[in-house]
Amino acid sequence: MAKTIGNPLSWLLQGAETTGHHISETVGEMGSEGVKELPKARTLSMDDIIHSLAAGLEDFAACRSDAMFLVLFYPLIGIALIVMSLSMNLLPLIVPMIMGFAILGPVAAVGLYEMSKRREAGFEPRWVDAFGVIRSPAFGAILVLGLYLAALFIVWLVAADMIYSRTLGPEPPESIAIFAAAVVTTREGWIMAITGGIVGAGFAFAALAMSLVSFPLLLDRHVGLPVAVATSIKVLRKNPVICMTWGVIVGVALVVGSIPFLAGLIIVVPVLGHATWHLYRRAVA
Repeated sequence: MAKTIGNPLSWLLQGAETTGHHISETVGEMGSEGVKELPKARTLSMDDIIHSLAAGLEDFAACRSDAMFLVLFYPLIGIALIVMSLSMNLLPLIVPMIMGFAILGPVAAVGLYEMSKRREAGFEPRWVDAFGVIRSPAFGAILVLGLYLAALFIVWLVAADMIYSRTLGPEPPESIAIFAAAVVTTREGWIMAITGGIVGAGFAFAALAMSLVSFPLLLDRHVGLPVAVATSIKVLRKNPVICMTWGVIVGVALVVGSIPFLAGLIIVVPVLGHATWHLYRRAVA
């Protein structure tokens, strides 16, 4: 049968039908109806972390230019946050903002999970594959979980500001040099640093428990948001030492990548993102 050119009205109707179908699938993926039990969590070891990091490096090497393009704007966002904090006399929040990348990192790496998934399936990954997440039925659940982590990040900044106000504040520091000297040489500065580190670790642990394998699991299977988060917590409970070690590795890598004006995140974020996909493969049966 010969193909004919449809009129604009038919295109709009087809587009609306496709969009409506996608929204219906997305809403259906939000819950966990039909999932009778949680996916099985495997026992992990340090070899699994080493293998995941090595596989992440391989994925990064295979699509390095693509991954670098995707994550280029994350350091730019970080720099913009720092500039904003300087102009708004929020110098004490610079470090909490940088540490907040550990909370928001899983959201930033969602596209990288998709690239690793396609490469694992034997396809040649391209940067446009990362945007396939938008077409995924799990996109709604991913978005909701991302909003939860974003809210956690905001609460962390509020807590960090309160800690500063109760120690070195409430007045803003006159300069970075004076603030750094106060942190290192005064009793209040040490209290702020130690308290902030403990509270920040608590927020990072909450983010780790929620997102350790939940984002890759949502992309890989039709499980729904509740099951994905519950499975992530299940993996953490079964492998507390290994998962905490992974969290420390991620945190240290993000800090190191943030030192040269956040430029190192262009490499750190994609490597950790790809590695997280492979860790998920080893953690969930």
